[in-house]
Amino acid sequence: MTSLKRVLSACLVFCYSSVLSAAVQITVTDQQGLPLEDAVVELLDPANIKFSQKKAEVKQQDLTFIPFVSAYQTGTAVDFPNMDKTRHHVYSFSPAKVFELKLYANKPEAPVVFDQAGIIALGCNIHDYMQAYIYVGDSQFLQVSNGKGQVNFVDLPDGNYQLKLWHPWQNADWVAQQVQIKDGQTHNYQLAITAQEKPKKPKKGFGASYTP
Repeated sequence: MTSLKRVLSACLVFCYSSVLSAAVQITVTDQQGLPLEDAVVELLDPANIKFSQKKAEVKQQDLTFIPFVSAYQTGTAVDFPNMDKTRHHVYSFSPAKVFELKLYANKPEAPVVFDQAGIIALGCNIHDYMQAYIYVGDSQFLQVSNGKGQVNFVDLPDGNYQLKLWHPWQNADWVAQQVQIKDGQTHNYQLAITAQEKPKKPKKGFGASYTP
């Protein structure tokens, strides 16, 4: 009887926890109501900050940084592998992280640790048109919107969160909103940003040899 009670008790705890699993579903659009890709959403509860260690990388492939926008928690170490045949010289002069990976092929000896929250603009000294952005936040709940402008957070603990939103081509700073998560609720938001069009990658070659 005692064993049966323990099993039932464990089942009730599991079921109760599952029911209380909170979620936030967000769709980000531009000023025309179209889905906006590459927007960063951060949910920050200042009273409950935990570090989530993850492997991270921003690679260079086809003379492009991939991904164009990424988001990591403070303290994350990021690798910058070079998948191209040509060497790259990756750098950032952003106040949140100033660093330089001088001309290299393959993979640098050590990753770069991003230990301060902020926006890091990446560039290449060899290819001026190469650019990318890293959003570094204090929260473990960070996501970049997909092609449908969507981000989905699950298993959020109860708390009072600051909902932050950022996009590299936004025309003005977005004011953070307060979001209360409790009792396993699912929240749906549609957020809009006034943003400029993303610059296109320059064409290769000369004259008739130009390619997209």
